[in-house]
Amino acid sequence: MARRMRVVRMSVEVPLWRALAGYRVLTMVYAVLLFVFTRQKFERPAVAVVFLAVLVVWTLATLPLVSSAARCTRPFLAADLTLALTGILLTPLADFDAQSHDGPTLPSIWTAGSVLAFALKGGWRWAAFASSLVAVANIVERGEPSADTFHNVLLVWVASIAIGYVVEVARASERTLARALEIEAATRERERLARDIHDSVLQVLAMVQRRGTALGGEAAELGRMAGEQEVALRSLVAGGLLPASRVGPGGDGGGGAVVRLVDEPDADEAEDAPVDLRTLLTPHAGARVTLSEPGAPVLLPGPAARELAAAVGAALDNVRRHAGDDAQAWILVEDWPGEVVVTVRDDGPGIAEGRLAQAEGEGRLGVAQSIRGRLRDLGGRAEVISVPGQGTEVELTVPRGKAER
Repeated sequence: MARRMRVVRMSVEVPLWRALAGYRVLTMVYAVLLFVFTRQKFERPAVAVVFLAVLVVWTLATLPLVSSAARCTRPFLAADLTLALTGILLTPLADFDAQSHDGPTLPSIWTAGSVLAFALKGGWRWAAFASSLVAVANIVERGEPSADTFHNVLLVWVASIAIGYVVEVARASERTLARALEIEAATRERERLARDIHDSVLQVLAMVQRRGTALGGEAAELGRMAGEQEVALRSLVAGGLLPASRVGPGGDGGGGAVVRLVDEPDADEAEDAPVDLRTLLTPHAGARVTLSEPGAPVLLPGPAARELAAAVGAALDNVRRHAGDDAQAWILVEDWPGEVVVTVRDDGPGIAEGRLAQAEGEGRLGVAQSIRGRLRDLGGRAEVISVPGQGTEVELTVPRGKAER
């Protein structure tokens, strides 16, 4: 069954922008309530009312613009900061005594939301620029700033720069993780293709080489050419299966978004129903292969059952290829509550120590990908036990919980 990998981008910045939108609304309400409870001290309350009305309309109207970095444009940031600076500088006009005490400005702590938008959009440098302008406006508004004024200005400046720096680090980490997960997805797809090639094309080329050599004449030349193509194809497949640690980072890693890998069926395929593993293994039974199975159905999800059956087929192909056509093989199916175990045993000459590693290095992927790779993707394991002269036993274990996922 053909399956494809889909990459879903999920940015960790989304919660930060949502928090900023909520902060702007709450601080807008705070600024309005602060004026309502202290309006008696304003010599020109009309100035404060007009500014706060503009602040409320602006905050509510621009909520969609603070939902993501793409929507938070530079013109919006400039207008937003201008509104905050205007409110700070209008405070002495509405309250003549504002410069003589350390009371709040008209926008109050709403101004910090404007600075934080700069930090989320452009990092610590943008945050330093915006917070510096706010600091200058506060100092000008106070006339003769006190120690508390300098303390508040410095606090906003340091906090905004720190948040901007954290955002930049998070984006770099996201790009690295995105690149690593994309490499993992590509590697898994190459491994799947390598298994399919081994189960079909490479097996046919190997058979043509053996038959052609046995027949001789023109068939021998055809067998020689098939052997050369088999070697070339094995080298190509093995060369493409580089571990992720050997692939350079390259690129920007997906634009700073964390990705989640989703292994999903093609759009035209319905949800896979459970399949009786016995029906998939029965065709392997014959004069040289004995199948021992439970009396009840061995149900597994369709993809898992087919992959497990394909791994059994690859193990039997290895028996015929390395132990000879006269070798005897036995398949034992065990259905346990938490897992399904399939054992393939033969009476061949066995495998010499270190031969599997050598074969993998030569690009022969029968055990590495067609058997172990399949079981690894199912969350299971494949164990190969062999004693020279006493045959080989391959035990395939698939946990039910992981197979269902």
